[in-house]
Amino acid sequence: MNEIIRKRKSIRKYDLAGMDDAALDAVRAQIDKVTPLYPDIQYSIEIADKTKGAFGVKAPYYLLFSSEEKDGSLENVGFIGQQMDLFFSGSGLGACWLGMAKPEDRAASALPFVICMAFGKPAEPLHRDISEFKRKPLDVISEGEDERLEAARLAPSGMNAQNWYFVADNGKIHCYRKKPGALRGLMTSRLSHIDMGIALCHIAEDSENFSFVIEADAPVRKGCVYAGTVTGV
Repeated sequence: MNEIIRKRKSIRKYDLAGMDDAALDAVRAQIDKVTPLYPDIQYSIEIADKTKGAFGVKAPYYLLFSSEEKDGSLENVGFIGQQMDLFFSGSGLGACWLGMAKPEDRAASALPFVICMAFGKPAEPLHRDISEFKRKPLDVISEGEDERLEAARLAPSGMNAQNWYFVADNGKIHCYRKKPGALRGLMTSRLSHIDMGIALCHIAEDSENFSFVIEADAPVRKGCVYAGTVTGV
């Protein structure tokens, strides 16, 4: 498994002094290197120095993710955003998805804003031991055997809900989102799409040949919505 996946954590305390130009240039270069889940979906990633609605997480910088609105766009944002999260963690920087934060100023992108990620130099321990992860057991979120399921299990999710389900089937992984309850349906549903992209990023990081397809004959799971199937190993 990718070593960063085994020790990353969401950082909520930052050194507000900021970073030098070289460090920010490295972030911009990485933004240009991310691989989308759906190459045909337009998206943008901007760097901002302030947001609103971050609920106590104050950072020197934020990534603002925007995207055209179409099927798969939220999963796509989660997939590319988690690549940035892992990049930060592997580069000595902290990061944290902020599901409720919004740009304080109107973003330069003409695309609709989706979600925000705080980042910067951490003012708390950057990494953790794998025993410190608070995650559901594999047998609660999956069935079948595939080593990549552990990487998906360790992925972050909105409110740590882990509203996903995976079925390993002869080298394939069928991926599902759990249907949200009525009380928090709208918000939870939106985040669960992004969370699926985040989990898929972890699976991709642990795969030699990753592809994600929609299969017409994927098995049905009660209480779940089929999202797609990972092929390749």
